[in-house]
Amino acid sequence: MSDFDADLVNIEEEVASAQVAPAEESHEVKMTVKKTTVEREADKRREKAHEYVSHLPAEFSVKEYMPSQLSGAIFCGHLVTDLDSIAGAIGAAELYGGVPARASEINSETAFALQHWGVEQPRPIEELLVELPEAGVCLVDHQQTSQLNGSIEVQRIVGVIDHHALQNATIVTDMPIYIDIRPWGSMSSIIAHTFLTLRKRPRRATAGLLLCAILSDTLNLQSPTTTEWDRLMVAVLVELAGVDDVQQLASQQFRAKSKELAFLSAEQLVGGDQKVFTYQTDRFEGSVAFAVVETTDDEVILRRAPELLAALAGDKEAKGVSLTFLAVVNIVALKSTLLCVGDGERSLAQAAFAHGRFLRDEFDDEDEAAALMDLGGLVSRKKDFVPAVSAAIKRGWAAAPVGRVRPSKSDVFDLDKFRDD
Repeated sequence: MSDFDADLVNIEEEVASAQVAPAEESHEVKMTVKKTTVEREADKRREKAHEYVSHLPAEFSVKEYMPSQLSGAIFCGHLVTDLDSIAGAIGAAELYGGVPARASEINSETAFALQHWGVEQPRPIEELLVELPEAGVCLVDHQQTSQLNGSIEVQRIVGVIDHHALQNATIVTDMPIYIDIRPWGSMSSIIAHTFLTLRKRPRRATAGLLLCAILSDTLNLQSPTTTEWDRLMVAVLVELAGVDDVQQLASQQFRAKSKELAFLSAEQLVGGDQKVFTYQTDRFEGSVAFAVVETTDDEVILRRAPELLAALAGDKEAKGVSLTFLAVVNIVALKSTLLCVGDGERSLAQAAFAHGRFLRDEFDDEDEAAALMDLGGLVSRKKDFVPAVSAAIKRGWAAAPVGRVRPSKSDVFDLDKFRDD
């Protein structure tokens, strides 16, 4: 049982015991509740976090370096907006004196965090660009043109605050811009750290949003992308936001994140959190789309594998990408399953994930390869999935020539019966 599972059980047991009427005779019972990962990590850094917080002035009065181009800028995250891009935009706007924006509609986890901390969601970037024609744009949580809202002109970009690799399709500017890219687990950790270095105290609600974003991006500090800085910033933000039970907060927002998935169509799941990467080698030139669905109950999603494969096939054709994948990540058990829609996807998956194991489902005949691969404990697109795919392609992987491969199950069964009317 994972720390997350254990915590949910502990919470339910505590609630249940509190509802039991006291007996006539009572005996003193000593009970020790095992702390979860996020609680242990925050506790270990409590003193250091308090030292940081105690040195922050109540009001910002210290004259430190502030990049002038960010003053009055619009701070905007990526398409397929997530919690880190919204919280980071709000935090950066408060920090540097600008305006937060959103590149697309928010998801249920982000809506929960905004409501929990009493913060209004940022306005659409399209509206702000018109209202503030002289304002520059600082990108947060991304720097690739494929994730850029189409209304943002590259010449208006004055800064980038991000935590992703410079892989491909990175923006190119005519003039120098402000850049802050760090190999941390969350972009919101960068914003929180910058508040500290500038000795500026964020509003309580802002600190709470940044905390929720870090918990989301690092899977409750259990993702392989998590760094010591992420753990320290969680401890700092717990104090700044006045959070008594950080694990309960994480549990609530992860439930909110999974709740939305049950109402999404297969097409929405496939395209909801998808990033496209382009490659050019001697043996392969094309694009690979990689979507991720994070959930507390992966079995519910995987039971929809046939319609998800159909949606993947349709999305692949509509967007004209060479290959497309969908990874279903269980954020409680920290395990993943990869959906491979065609023969090329299975070939690349085998080359990229040496320890992956193909599964069988009800649609597979003995002579046909499975469409689902068990990836075990790999859970991060940024650190586990895309680097492995990129490495396989750079090692010389190539798609088989047309006519030399056997059609996959998803290539030959009737996809139309799985599509929505």
